[in-house]
Amino acid sequence: MLAELKEFLSELIDGRKPQSQFAENDFRRAAAALMVHVATLDGDLTDATRQKLHAILEAQYGLDAAATDDLIAEATQDDRESVDFYHFTSLLMRTLDEAGRLRVVEMLWEMVYADGSVTEFEQNVMWRVADLLAVSSRDRIALRERVAAAQNGT
Repeated sequence: MLAELKEFLSELIDGRKPQSQFAENDFRRAAAALMVHVATLDGDLTDATRQKLHAILEAQYGLDAAATDDLIAEATQDDRESVDFYHFTSLLMRTLDEAGRLRVVEMLWEMVYADGSVTEFEQNVMWRVADLLAVSSRDRIALRERVAAAQNGT
């Protein structure tokens, strides 16, 4: 009880959540769960894909390696338990502005391109998630092209 009060006061004073704690309503956890889903559309999370996921989350959210591992573990469990994308996308819609939602879609494209190819199934999932995040088709395609160009080194 005292620890929870101390944590609450710390959040109020610092304005930040402890980086190793990801509540169920934490937008980072929702974004990571979508990324895990996209990363595992082709099968299990490979070492290369896991490293890419880890690097994106660590850089985007300023996490250390242990906190990023915790986030991925929780997001993986959330993805396994989810029946659709709405739980994640509705949280992101309530929490993030347009720029934040665009960045989530960009991170998802980075996960799609992690293996170097894009399947029709991955394209369909990206269309559905982007639509639920109120990201226009034009923006979704522009983000895809930007990530593809970066992947190809152009």
